[in-house]
Amino acid sequence: MIAVYAKNIIKEIHIEKFMSLAKPLIEETRKENGNISYELIRVMDRVNEFAFLEKWENKDVLDAHMKTEHFTRLIPQISELLKEDMSVEIHEVII
Repeated sequence: MIAVYAKNIIKEIHIEKFMSLAKPLIEETRKENGNISYELIRVMDRVNEFAFLEKWENKDVLDAHMKTEHFTRLIPQISELLKEDMSVEIHEVII
């Protein structure tokens, strides 16, 4: 199993726009074959720091996710709202 932590620090004036883009990304991604979970979390004391917390069956389905229409359309729009580049860590789940 693969886990992904994709950190997004959003410009505070764009939080509402970010949420409007994140919602359809999450909804469509949860329908994908091989997706185990896909959630948006936020640091409790930093209103503009979010992360997509994802679990995938394997790296192949994660790679396919990054080629989907909703991913290739929405991620560039989300990137325009960031204070700094998105930080993405891909992990192998051991236990």
